[in-house]
Amino acid sequence: MKVAVAGTGYVGLVTGVALAHIGHNVTCVDVDKEKVEKMKNGISPIYEQDLEELMLKNKDRLDYTLDYKNAYKDADVIIIGVGTPEREDGSANLDYVHSVCDQIAESLEKDCVVVLKSTVPIGTNDEIEKDLNDKVKDGIKVYVASNPEFLAQGTAVHDTLYASRIVVGTEDDFAANIMQKLYEPLTKEPYNVPYLHTSRRSAEMIKYASNDFLALKISYINEIANLCKKLGANIEEVTKGMGYDSRIGNKFLKAGIGYGGSCFPKDTKALHWLGQIEGVELETIQACISVNKKQKLVLLHELIDDFGGSIEGKTIAVLGLTFKPGTDDLRDAPSIDNISMLLDYGANVKAYDPISTESFKKKINFKLTDDGVKGTIAFFDNIDETIKDADATMIMTEWPEVVNYNVKQYKKLMKTPRVYDGRNCYKLEDMKDITYSSIGR
Repeated sequence: MKVAVAGTGYVGLVTGVALAHIGHNVTCVDVDKEKVEKMKNGISPIYEQDLEELMLKNKDRLDYTLDYKNAYKDADVIIIGVGTPEREDGSANLDYVHSVCDQIAESLEKDCVVVLKSTVPIGTNDEIEKDLNDKVKDGIKVYVASNPEFLAQGTAVHDTLYASRIVVGTEDDFAANIMQKLYEPLTKEPYNVPYLHTSRRSAEMIKYASNDFLALKISYINEIANLCKKLGANIEEVTKGMGYDSRIGNKFLKAGIGYGGSCFPKDTKALHWLGQIEGVELETIQACISVNKKQKLVLLHELIDDFGGSIEGKTIAVLGLTFKPGTDDLRDAPSIDNISMLLDYGANVKAYDPISTESFKKKINFKLTDDGVKGTIAFFDNIDETIKDADATMIMTEWPEVVNYNVKQYKKLMKTPRVYDGRNCYKLEDMKDITYSSIGR
């Protein structure tokens, strides 16, 4: 099939490459000339395991372009994978989706199935289908399908090819048949992905309900971890005991300093906003949002208390900047809030990340130009230099480089060996000679 993909972020590019890998001819469309040139040269604009390898392997079935008219005009399927960031009120910003739809309507020269992979409020697919059919040339029919993604950054390629399920929502046989044909190779060996066909609104809700449930699970276990720490229980032993219960499972029960990334923060806020609009107060989701906001800073407040309420002039090392290992994504990463506050309180920050230092510099630049900031920040390319002469170390991301680090170096290199571990990277018995604080232990 001839497939066009709008947007080359985590969703769009991974989807496009995966579809090419199972035999379709795919054109990936983006508005960024520099990104398109990179992809033409086999370079992925995002850090994602196995992605460049598959781009190279399937280069004969992949194209990258700025020319949306040529890409969309005779496509059998057009997949929309652009971002839907949150607005100030928590609602989803659909401007990028509507912009792509306008381009599709302008370009189409044949009947087509338009697929929304972007996470959108329930009912959006209905509105998009009506809008597209109002705008396309006479004699052309557009069918819209909802096809939410369930990939995790860092494992996105595997999560697409060996997905837990493929969910497709349609309201007509034409779109249903095309979508089944599109994904048929993934339902067979060696992938064997379950295929679920639903109504469009159910498909839209499955995405939000799934993400928000996982966010709830994380927030719940973080609250239990905070209580464990107060009562002398060990959250890792607690979660191990919980995980044996098949009704609960052991996924998303790792305590830490909160969730971040491109999905959970905005999707919890978007569903809560949607509930309010519809007169349904989603109190569990509101609590989840509140818990996560507090959890991001739980170790920072402990650190400040340990220094008698002031860290002005103290040197604080921060290990890990991305919201999770295996990705270069900084969206809603706990490191941003923590480092911003460290700088506000007058601390001198030494930061390390194996992937995202340059991106973080751009993120934090607004803070460095703030007249009220008392502290400074410097970046290093190894852990030894980062922690050298530091008064305390904060661990924000469980990169393998951090997890496998020789913990004896903390005592050897730091001015005062204090480690505040937001990801429970180390065994308690290995940290006996160090002032060590972790989550729920």
